[in-house]
Amino acid sequence: MNILVTGGAGFIASHVVDDLVAAGHQVAVLDNFSTGSRVNVNPDARLYEVDLRDAKRVEDAIRNFKPDVINHHAAQMDVRVSTRLPRLDAEVNIVGSINLIQSAVRHGVSKVVYASTGGAVYGEPHELPVKETHSIQPLSQYGISKHTVEHYLYLYAHNYGLDYTVLRYPNVYGPRQNPHGEAGVIAIFLNRALRKERPTIFGDGLQERDYVFVSDVVNANRIALETGSRQIFNIGSGVGTSVIDIVKVIEQVTGVPMDPLYAEPRVGEIHKIALDASKASKTLGWRPQVPLAKGIEYTYQSLLQNQDSVFANEGRGVTQP
Repeated sequence: MNILVTGGAGFIASHVVDDLVAAGHQVAVLDNFSTGSRVNVNPDARLYEVDLRDAKRVEDAIRNFKPDVINHHAAQMDVRVSTRLPRLDAEVNIVGSINLIQSAVRHGVSKVVYASTGGAVYGEPHELPVKETHSIQPLSQYGISKHTVEHYLYLYAHNYGLDYTVLRYPNVYGPRQNPHGEAGVIAIFLNRALRKERPTIFGDGLQERDYVFVSDVVNANRIALETGSRQIFNIGSGVGTSVIDIVKVIEQVTGVPMDPLYAEPRVGEIHKIALDASKASKTLGWRPQVPLAKGIEYTYQSLLQNQDSVFANEGRGVTQP
């Protein structure tokens, strides 16, 4: 199968690429390297250095590679950037995705697997864990733009027969998540532990997120290649973990006392979220396999092995949903 992975130089999607290559698929990466790293690109994958906003070059890449499936991870994924630059956020996440979807229809792509966000589309939930049927009330422009693409996929499925599966992600963590810029709290705090520096908690530290290790998310993407037609799935553990509890686990894993600093909460971020993935379990046969403490340990060991390159890349971001 020919599979085009957008954002394939980023944290999550590069792991997806590796898994698809290992399974024997012909894989191409489409990425503009605005945040992704060339080091992450699998050498056995074809590379198209293309910005999603460039409709002609997106079209050329799809015409050239002839993908059967598009795995769509590329995005502007920084909540703070989306609140400050909403037009940019919409241009990348909405207009860029329209370019991709329209080209997919014109060139006979059978399916799009779309990495959406469960952490931002629901807003502040009125029940936990959140099911896919929960109301959609995003509190950030990022959440709005990611959810909008879900509607476009439904539209193009209904009108043109383009199949899709939407995976709404939790807070994904693991190796390759760059601990600088807009990264996940686990990567940031592990990097602080590595440097023996105090981390900063924005807010009271009681805010909760649903954390899932990257290999579990890769498994969901693999399954979605051939199942979950025209459906939306939460990919999560169903358990919210507070930032303070993350600090405690990191202290246990690293043996480094954290003693965090506190700052004002960030605009657009919700207080508590956990995703009910019972639909994914029933329909896809997917469940998270890696416990939080074990996943944090894996991530820390990866940082230890690659700390020179991590420190050299300070200031870079990551590509993720």
